[in-house]
Amino acid sequence: TMLSRCALGASHVLVLVLCLSAAEDFDWTKNDRGSFYYGIFPTGFSWGSGSSAYQTEGAWDKDGKGMSIWDVFSHKKGKVLHNETGDSSCDGYHKVKEDIGLMKELKLNHYRFSISWPRIMPTGIKSDHVNEKGIKYYDDLINLLLENQITPIVTLYHWDLPQVLQEKYGGWQNVSMVNYFNDYANLCFERFGNRVKYWITFNNPWSIAVEGYETGEHAPGLRLRGTGPYRAAHHIIKAHAKVWHTYDMQWRRKQKGLVGISLAADWGEPIDITSRKDIEAAERYVQFYLGWFATPIFNGDYPQVMKDYVGRKSAQQGLGSSRLPVFSSQEKSYIKGTCDFLGVGHFTTRYISQKNYMSSEGPSYFTDRDLAELVDPRWPDPGSEWLYSVPWGFRRLLNFIKTQYGNPMVYVTENGVSEKMMCTDLCDYWRIQYYKDYINEMLKAIKDGVNVKGYTAWSLLDKFEWDEGYSERFGLYYVDFRNKNKPRYPKASVQYYKRIISSNGFPNQREVENWKRKATETCSTSNQLLAAAEEQRTTAANILRLIHDPLISHMEMVTEIVVPTVCTLCILLSAVFLMFLLRRRN
Repeated sequence: TMLSRCALGASHVLVLVLCLSAAEDFDWTKNDRGSFYYGIFPTGFSWGSGSSAYQTEGAWDKDGKGMSIWDVFSHKKGKVLHNETGDSSCDGYHKVKEDIGLMKELKLNHYRFSISWPRIMPTGIKSDHVNEKGIKYYDDLINLLLENQITPIVTLYHWDLPQVLQEKYGGWQNVSMVNYFNDYANLCFERFGNRVKYWITFNNPWSIAVEGYETGEHAPGLRLRGTGPYRAAHHIIKAHAKVWHTYDMQWRRKQKGLVGISLAADWGEPIDITSRKDIEAAERYVQFYLGWFATPIFNGDYPQVMKDYVGRKSAQQGLGSSRLPVFSSQEKSYIKGTCDFLGVGHFTTRYISQKNYMSSEGPSYFTDRDLAELVDPRWPDPGSEWLYSVPWGFRRLLNFIKTQYGNPMVYVTENGVSEKMMCTDLCDYWRIQYYKDYINEMLKAIKDGVNVKGYTAWSLLDKFEWDEGYSERFGLYYVDFRNKNKPRYPKASVQYYKRIISSNGFPNQREVENWKRKATETCSTSNQLLAAAEEQRTTAANILRLIHDPLISHMEMVTEIVVPTVCTLCILLSAVFLMFLLRRRN
């Protein structure tokens, strides 16, 4: 017994050591930026691409769809670049077959799309009306995907809140959204859950909160600085948890699906890894971004650093309580663990350093963090002003998630790069380079032991880019928005991504170097097709001008010759008539 007691004691110590090592802290001082790694992804790794309802569907008022906050916001002058809207966008609503053809061409394993809440519930309230035509659209889309062996990954909320809920209740500022969202999600599980096995509750709630309710750059365009974003986030987290429990209790046993959330997470790297202050600022950056949502969902409450900083700033501003809302102990245990997989949307990285903001500057999410964001001028920035290519940041982020949240199952739900080219070039070498480097860093992260199960290239098509309108293009496929048929053309990155998918990674140097050359051969053909379409359009415009030209020159003759002549004659005749009258009188 003495021996077995020792063995038992040793096993307890071992368990304790294992628990401690499992909760190890992320090492901020070690940044291995090694060379390219040739290797293959695990068997069964899922490759996909994605889109969202408002950005691609168009058909904004067709078949009984209700108004969303984005319909209203984009129709207001000055909210979107060039006052563009998603009214017709890529017309994805009418092009389901064609777009699934593109997915087949890419050999995708999954397709991530979102359901438009007002398309299936026009007012957002189930008891008001369920729109069967909207349900049929998503039914057809899901069925066609499955017929083509493509797994649907469905986002319930990708920013297009029904406008009625915004007007009646103030949207995510109001806790009543929790129940309305749960009713909507429950209807989706009921109608689609027999075929959909991967559900994402919210896409990038950071943007909904900060850009919707702090800066006002996104719908509904409110500027409730330092309070609005925290309140919105608080209700979104509660809504997510409620929907997870609804699925868990009512549908999981029957449908055997998974419910997760997709969180945006840029990486923050300390500008000086020997400086304690910079490391703390970088950690704060990530905690105020990813941790704001991930920490409650995995651990039950907001990150301690958020509670400390927002609490202290609120006190300095003379407020009686923190601007960061509080979860009750009941809510904490209800929210904790409501995640079957974590969706990660990642695009870029920032260098971070410590910066103190004065409390006199007024409340704001941005000043609550006490940090400065910097970029390295050598980082490539092909498209959006915020998006720099920093591949090593991706591996750092994935490792951070592993150590912070107990290595959850991860699906990369968005990763990609835009272009801001005025002239059209389908040979998108910078995108090929971006995908190659970022996917390779993800492969290294898997080698580090991160549990990544799938990757979603963002996005399948060029689409409406929110407040940037159509000025930024993220698509693998180019969409000609000036043509009313919205034709799609493959960019070179289609061929490149397709080869990564069919090789399930990067087999060897010789083969991978060949891929770019082959991709280039195909994009020059696409370029010619697009140039021909452009030429046709120019020719048509010229013909129209020629048809109108005789008319135009005729009008010019009328205004430049006829009118002055008639006026002169009238004046002369009047003068003669006056003289005649005067003579008669004399």
